[in-house]
Amino acid sequence: MNGPPSIVDTLTSMLNQSIQVLSKPSVATFEQFENKGTLREALTYVVVAAALTGLLSLGGGLGGFLSGIAITVVGFLVFTYLVFYVGKSQGGTGSFDQVAYSFALFWAPINVLFAALSLLLLITLIGIFLIPLLVLVALVVNVYFAYLAVQSSMNLREGSKIWITLATAFVGTLGVSLFLSSLLR
Repeated sequence: MNGPPSIVDTLTSMLNQSIQVLSKPSVATFEQFENKGTLREALTYVVVAAALTGLLSLGGGLGGFLSGIAITVVGFLVFTYLVFYVGKSQGGTGSFDQVAYSFALFWAPINVLFAALSLLLLITLIGIFLIPLLVLVALVVNVYFAYLAVQSSMNLREGSKIWITLATAFVGTLGVSLFLSSLLR
């Protein structure tokens, strides 16, 4: 009897797709996978990544861990919805499922990787001073992959339209995240 894939199958498949996206970054690579899943799979991947990131971050207790997951998931939803909505207003033709799935493929593993690297840097005295550099690298890497993901998932090719889409999504998500953080603390 064939039913829907298990969570483990979904996560394994997405991890393999993430490896392809991260090791061969291009619009064409994203386009190979943008129709392989939906918002449901994207959210599953993001929740698991948020939980792993929370475990690696330690320090905030159970309340901090749970609010971190909530803020991460809501932030992901807001960001990808704004990419979809603004991208449509810029002439994009993708679907919300394509946007969410494409973004999850790079966002989830990159955030887990940078959380692990941050933890390693925190346990060394010299490493603590490298954390700001790591944050800058994480930002640049995320922007690079987001630029490719917008081109693929929204079928936008004009640079100004892509930057308008990403900048608007960033500002909107920042506002929502700050609001949620103030409520949950």
